[in-house]
Amino acid sequence: MSPSGHLSRAWAEVDLPALDRNVGRIKQALPAHVQYVAVVKADAYGHGMPEVVTRLLQAGVHTFAVANVHEATRLREIGHDADILLLSPTLPTEIPRAVSLGLDITLNSLVEADAVAEFAQSHKTQARVHIKVDTGMGRSGVWHTEAAELFAKVASAKSLDWRGVYTHFSDADKDNAYTAQQRKLFLDLVEKIPAEKRASLLIHADNSAGLETFSSASPFNAVRIGLMQYGLPPSTGSFLASLRPDPVLSFHARVVLVKSLPAGTAIGYNRTKVISRDSRVAVVAVGYGDGVPTAASNRGQFLIRGKRCPILGRVSMDQTVVDVTDLPEVVAGDQATILGAQGNDRITVTEFCHWSDCIPWEALCTLTQRVQRVYLSDRT
Repeated sequence: MSPSGHLSRAWAEVDLPALDRNVGRIKQALPAHVQYVAVVKADAYGHGMPEVVTRLLQAGVHTFAVANVHEATRLREIGHDADILLLSPTLPTEIPRAVSLGLDITLNSLVEADAVAEFAQSHKTQARVHIKVDTGMGRSGVWHTEAAELFAKVASAKSLDWRGVYTHFSDADKDNAYTAQQRKLFLDLVEKIPAEKRASLLIHADNSAGLETFSSASPFNAVRIGLMQYGLPPSTGSFLASLRPDPVLSFHARVVLVKSLPAGTAIGYNRTKVISRDSRVAVVAVGYGDGVPTAASNRGQFLIRGKRCPILGRVSMDQTVVDVTDLPEVVAGDQATILGAQGNDRITVTEFCHWSDCIPWEALCTLTQRVQRVYLSDRT
């Protein structure tokens, strides 16, 4: 039975002690001089920013990364003195708010640098900035051949407090050779920054997947940890596996109806499944409006009473039908587990993503707000 009891039709349990263990293991594995930057964008990957950030602060994490000023505003209310890095480009209309909140603004171009410097100068203050270098992701960041010019601009601007430089690996979970190429491009550029300035910068490139090829014999002094702290290794590398992360989130819903249907009955919209035997089916109060994608239709499974029950027909917005013919004891009110353990079995995020044609980040972030988050603490 869930701690949320009968009050919830669909809920996600967030195991805060598991988060503590994961953060502890990662921090212990990092060299002492390497700073832990916790990525908590997208509502802490669907886990709930306020609760996760509060727990991370208690664990000694004081540097965070978010996508935009809106997320940073929420975070500032929780971690008043935390360092907060904006990972995405900042719109001109967002600059005043970013500077007033003391955020670390990521600069991706000379145009951005000019706009931030001009605002800070006109308000007789300094804006905290990082420079992002595009070493092959092809997304945000200044293209690496143009980075030196941006470095010089920021270094000479008195209204800019240059605090960090970073890049982002595009294929760290699959292609070590390409990651090494990106890393070399970035390090060659970092070496061109005057030593006295370089010594004061936060220099970072590695996300969770990048930890597999991270080397302490380098100028890197920070890592950005997202998926790994939530208990999901982004790749099968030996180092990541050695950390033994514990899944933090599980996803559950209630059976709301059990009924018998004759062979030949079509199930769900567009009749994508026709049952071949007399069947007993359970209607579960969860659907794509909660975070179960339609791609899982006729492919996925839920756990009910510790047994796997195949999804029948198309997942709809609020309900999903599963086959419980071989589980005659199932009744309305039973718990169905979409992600996580029940009995002696577990549906992993890897399985869920295979059925759903998605990636782990997406699986977590698409759990909607109507899925109640239930936080398990040490006292639960």
